Amino acid sequence: MQQERLIRKYSNRRLYDTGGSRHVTLEDLRQLIVAGEKIKVVDDKSGEDLTRSVLLQIICEQEQFGSPVLGSELLEMIIRFYGRPMQALLSGYLEQAFTTMLRQQETMQSEMAKALQTPFAPLTELARKNMELWGQVQAATREAFTGQGADTAKEAHQDDSDTHSDGSKEK
Repeated sequence: MQQERLIRKYSNRRLYDTGGSRHVTLEDLRQLIVAGEKIKVVDDKSGEDLTRSVLLQIICEQEQFGSPVLGSELLEMIIRFYGRPMQALLSGYLEQAFTTMLRQQETMQSEMAKALQTPFAPLTELARKNMELWGQVQAATREAFTGQGADTAKEAHQDDSDTHSDGSKEK
């Protein structure tokens, strides 16, 4: 399991990354999370876990200033689930849905990367096979018109290539 990066929140509401030994903003934390880091935010004095609250702040900023993911109707539906028996089910369902979606996205990205690394490999193989077939068709046509076998046709072709432009043959 990945080690959590400890972030301390001070009474003046500043956040301090103990791993990086520096003060950080919510945007810095968002970038850490996007990069795959796990964070744990604790109150400096009480030691209370504030991770969930800070994560909600990050989402709120993204929804307010970025491109929203959660529309008003969806937010209303989520609010309606609070305090009902199905609340725990919704949480589990959303977590599983996001996990599945992320796995599918990773698989798709991996397949696209493979395809982009060697985009012409299938075409190259097809061209190679076509050239083989074309060679076989030429040999069969030559044999049909000249009555020569494939070996005789190759010898005749070799003899032709040994002939100079003035009609004399190489020795």
